Amino acid sequence: MPLYEHVMIARQDLSNTQAEGLIEHFGAVLSDNGGNLVDSEYWGVKTMAYKINKNRKGHYAFLRSDAPAPAVQEMERLMRLHDDVMRVLTIKVDEHKEGPSVQMQKRDEREGRRERR
Repeated sequence: MPLYEHVMIARQDLSNTQAEGLIEHFGAVLSDNGGNLVDSEYWGVKTMAYKINKNRKGHYAFLRSDAPAPAVQEMERLMRLHDDVMRVLTIKVDEHKEGPSVQMQKRDEREGRRERR
């Protein structure tokens, strides 16, 4: 099956548990349609470069999936219809990289810097 990476931005007024619940919900949509969610990361609330729907911040989430194209299309359709999701980006990749994403690596590096001080 093809491999995909998805980045989702949800509204800033959601709680962390609600944002993580969205990840679980869309993972279930993939599995219901014959795919599976390989990995997911919750990146937290980040400031955006410009306002989207009058929001300056948003909950970012990163998903790695192994799913057929119809399952991904259905998940994207439901994301676009969901009121809490502001933006979605899906990219088809040749392989999933092992370990955390670049955003999570940066967070780990920052935590290491704090310890040295």
